[in-house]
Amino acid sequence: MRRVCIIGCGAIGSLYAAHLARVAEVWAFVRREEHAQALNGQGLTVSGRHNFHVRLHATADASELPDCELAIVATKATQVEESMLLVGCRFSQGAVISAQNGLGSEEIIARATRAQVICGTTFMSGTKHSDTHVQYELDTATWLGPFEPRHTPYALVAEAADLISASGLKAEALRDARPAQWSKLIFNASVNGVSALTELPHSPHFADQSDFSRLGCLLHELIEEGKRVAKAAGVRLEEDPWEMNKIGALTNHPPSMLYDIRRKNPTEIDFLSGAIAREAQRHGVPAPLHSAVYRLIRGKEASWTFPDENKPVATVTDERPDDGAW
Repeated sequence: MRRVCIIGCGAIGSLYAAHLARVAEVWAFVRREEHAQALNGQGLTVSGRHNFHVRLHATADASELPDCELAIVATKATQVEESMLLVGCRFSQGAVISAQNGLGSEEIIARATRAQVICGTTFMSGTKHSDTHVQYELDTATWLGPFEPRHTPYALVAEAADLISASGLKAEALRDARPAQWSKLIFNASVNGVSALTELPHSPHFADQSDFSRLGCLLHELIEEGKRVAKAAGVRLEEDPWEMNKIGALTNHPPSMLYDIRRKNPTEIDFLSGAIAREAQRHGVPAPLHSAVYRLIRGKEASWTFPDENKPVATVTDERPDDGAW
């Protein structure tokens, strides 16, 4: 696989694009024409854990995108369908990796392309400083596995993992993607939901259980509830989401949903706590905490357009450019 398309160049997409451009011909499909022009003119710089600069191709016009052997969808889960309907035909003879939070993106991708579909779960993180500069922060692995309904061959998964590893990122091929996917789902749903409701970054508050009033008690209960749903679904977790939370709580990193809430953008809650709540209902187990978080976030989204004449008009500041968007 030597021609790769990265769909969406927010922080994660930019990290994939820059690293893979060192070992393959990379095309970035982005939403804004000025983003494409900046990447074509200036290239992409990585700082932080790795420091380098690369050149790559970028376009906001789907008709300019060539056929590619591999694609990585790095948009937000809410943007997968829109982006894949534009370019899914370009990967018919190749493979497409999902790199979204939560559950459900693979099914959307499979409806939009004849390509083989690979389930991706990434734990790396970064900060996008501009359209042409991304900071590489957490250098943990991307876990890849077959999308069973498409009967994706494991050999293809291993080939994709090898290419990502050759680029300088960490990747591991798994024969069953669900344990890794559910580990991150439970972690992400719990952390993102609480961050969106409290507007706190992922801080030490999230692991503090020193008193009944502490936020860590809620996080622990959300994670335990998620584990029970995973067990009912027949999934043995790859990693302990509580341990993942304790490590992340040291970073003060703003979760993606916090940015959405601050900007009053649609969130990924349907793919996170909403997915856990639906799986719980399907398997006949209770999930009152994730159901409550799901409904509260949906209510918060509804409040942004509720015609309340007495509601003060807030000014929203765009604190980070185009993070996670394609």
